[in-house]
Amino acid sequence: MSLYSEILEQPDRLEKLLKTRRKTVEEIAGAIKARNISYVFLAARGTSDNAGRYANYLLGAMNHLPLALATPSLFTYYQQPPNLKGALVIGISQSGQSPDIVSVLKEGKRQGCLTLAITNAPDSPLAGEADFTLDIQAGPELAVAATKTYTAELMIIAMLSAALHEDRASWQSLEKIPTWVSETLKHDPTISEAAERYRYMQQCVILGRGYNYSTAFEWALKLKELCYVEAEPYSSADFQHGPIAIVAHGFPVMAVIMAGKVADSLMPLLTHLKQDLSAELVIISNLDQALSIGKIGFSISQKIPEYLTPLVSIVPGQLFSYYLTLAKGFDPEKPRTLSKVTETR
Repeated sequence: MSLYSEILEQPDRLEKLLKTRRKTVEEIAGAIKARNISYVFLAARGTSDNAGRYANYLLGAMNHLPLALATPSLFTYYQQPPNLKGALVIGISQSGQSPDIVSVLKEGKRQGCLTLAITNAPDSPLAGEADFTLDIQAGPELAVAATKTYTAELMIIAMLSAALHEDRASWQSLEKIPTWVSETLKHDPTISEAAERYRYMQQCVILGRGYNYSTAFEWALKLKELCYVEAEPYSSADFQHGPIAIVAHGFPVMAVIMAGKVADSLMPLLTHLKQDLSAELVIISNLDQALSIGKIGFSISQKIPEYLTPLVSIVPGQLFSYYLTLAKGFDPEKPRTLSKVTETR
């Protein structure tokens, strides 16, 4: 098993997750609604932290639940945790091993909060501290860089949102995600060829907004982990408040833009970057207009609802990062200084 094979596994893993975990998700949603939860307090690191960014938008928009991202050092080093009254405390970790994430759930339980673990390791310490566990069932992920566990985390978050909302249409859309991912994987040869162009790239920025703010962060993380590129993710709004000054002729700007609420704010920025600043644009989108602006464009289905696009839009980013790693002459299976499980406190 390799990083590449794990990327290709994603449609099957997502389909299995939908088929086998819906009942459990609905039962947990029922328990959450019975507790009169007022907000979500979420702890995660690395790739799982980017899944948390997705949850921030999805649970806020679709379920009207404010979400706060935890500061684990308050629970470990400072030992001065905040008051979590009324919170649903969620920990997300593919391994379930990191002591700082475990400490947040442990404290949540001590304060009488409902606790939920989202993990690929249902026998892990994280799961042991949780009232409920959602096993993402991604199977063994041997590659250091997470791919299938990330999309599985996004899927389980989207399933939980649909169950809390009791929305039949959301479930119907979720059932199509494996097919949409499979369709996106068919662009593999195009993405492989495109990555060659950037084999000397040392730095770039990645823009996203709304639901795909999480995608920008996860794509940047893959470029850092695998290609050792100084990839900085930004909200397209934040980017215009100063960082845009770094863009000069030929500077690489990656962007994720989908049909929906934030597209109208992104299009003028991309046009400005290309026409006025001569940036080198790489675009992931389901909008023909956006794709036409980029030097390189990777498309996904136009049928995907905006709030579900992060489950698919990251796939071209994963493949691009993989092929760029090969183009640079690095080993995607052995990124330097990294290990699969990182236990931070």
